[in-house]
Amino acid sequence: MIEKARSVVNSRTIAHGFTIGDVGAALLSGKGNVHVGVCIDAGGGIGFCAEHSAIASMVTHGEQRIRKIVAVLSDGTILPPCGRCREFIYQIDRRNLNDTDVIIGKDQVVKLRELLPHCWDEVFEK
Repeated sequence: MIEKARSVVNSRTIAHGFTIGDVGAALLSGKGNVHVGVCIDAGGGIGFCAEHSAIASMVTHGEQRIRKIVAVLSDGTILPPCGRCREFIYQIDRRNLNDTDVIIGKDQVVKLRELLPHCWDEVFEK
């Protein structure tokens, strides 16, 4: 998974000095398909993380469940998902909370639940 994510990293500059492709992500879907994506850092807060891009590819292909996900820099440094990505993974399919393995470092894998221990919608389930 790490090498799949790393293979799509292709950093370059776009308009106004913003960058795209600095981070690559790969995910293994519930059906066993691999989807990849890159980050887009654009002005005005309209960019998105590499995880969002990979998830968009998966959703485009009719899937929602994520078995495993990782994001990396060009040198292979693994980046744990930001809070927005953690919430996005959960909102795409609630089952991802307990079922998704998130690679957060070399030989470090945790369930999404460990990164998002107190979901905002828990208050509605009581």
